[in-house]
Amino acid sequence: MTGRYVALGSSMAAGPGIRPTASGAPFGSGRSAVNYPHLVATRLGHDLADVTFSGATTANVLHEAQRGTPPQITRIDGTEELITVTIGGNDVGYVPFLFAAGLPRFVASVPLLGGKVRELLDPAARDAALDRVPTALAAVGRALRAKAPDARILFVDYLTLLPPAGTPAPPLSDTHADTGRRIADTLKRHTETAAADTGCEVVHVADASVDHHAWSADPWTTRVGLPLPGRPAPLHPNAAGMRAVADLVVAALT
Repeated sequence: MTGRYVALGSSMAAGPGIRPTASGAPFGSGRSAVNYPHLVATRLGHDLADVTFSGATTANVLHEAQRGTPPQITRIDGTEELITVTIGGNDVGYVPFLFAAGLPRFVASVPLLGGKVRELLDPAARDAALDRVPTALAAVGRALRAKAPDARILFVDYLTLLPPAGTPAPPLSDTHADTGRRIADTLKRHTETAAADTGCEVVHVADASVDHHAWSADPWTTRVGLPLPGRPAPLHPNAAGMRAVADLVVAALT
């Protein structure tokens, strides 16, 4: 082994539904044995501690337990050679917004569920969340740098989910697709700023995957739909996407 590698982040790093499941993965984590952290570790010979967890927010990285698992940062002991982190989307409700936008309109009027759907689709709520995320991402970068001063720390941003403006993304309306693009672009920009301001690096996955969105002929992510057993989660990386992200991470390191 060439060094210790800790992988942090949410489902976009964990790889829910991509078979096989990682050995010992906690229930609900959605952690795949062929997610990009596992692929990077295998290719570079690193000793991997993968604590990625579906649904994770920056708070779950820093100070909040998730489904009984400690905050992800507790696995960092200062001996790391490499740390990767893919986070921030759940702070702003990025994929949940797209899920909600893909539901039939009548769902917004269903008791209890309708209120959550309306909140997710509220542009003002998404803007307020986006306003908070720069501080949260910078806090992640500072904390990781403080705990592992000698590590390479890479913010790995999000695969592009949506096609370019003007290209339909059914069942999403053009308005919802435009909002989704704005959320993704803003999150990418805030990730780049947080990395630069905290002495970390960025792997520009979003830019590299523009031609591999979920509606493309060669997708690295999945479209809107219902979660099905044995298949990658909707609006998440597929196996090809994870391999592509691993390639980009390895290229950034070598």
